Amino acid sequence: MKLKDISKEELELMSYDDIAYLILQDANKKMKINDLFKKVCDTLGLSEREFEDRIADFFEILTTDKRFTMLTDGYWDLKEKHSEKVVIDEDDDEVFVEEADEEDEENEDNDFYDEEEDDDSDEDLKDLVVIDEDEEGENL
Repeated sequence: MKLKDISKEELELMSYDDIAYLILQDANKKMKINDLFKKVCDTLGLSEREFEDRIADFFEILTTDKRFTMLTDGYWDLKEKHSEKVVIDEDDDEVFVEEADEEDEENEDNDFYDEEEDDDSDEDLKDLVVIDEDEEGENL
């Protein structure tokens, strides 16, 4: 369906995102959000004040509508015109593992448990006596 084929009454019943979809489809190019919403407002005959009041809501609508995608530099387009590529770089995994190993070595150097303290703590515990619960009641 083309935007120009829709009557004014039908357009007024449509949501902003549906109109934006038709605009992007007809234009066949990506657009900045301000330009896109300006075209929506012009199509509906909304004032500059209404444009300013509703631009934030329009942005929220586009971000939640799965038909649209935000491109670089603030451009928006129809998601169906763009393919998403997932690239798994094995080099990143190696770097991550290397960083984890280096971190472990640093932790070994800065260990809170020091062997010298171990000798002192054994000496502090030499007078410690373990008392059974039954014996504790008898000693009171």
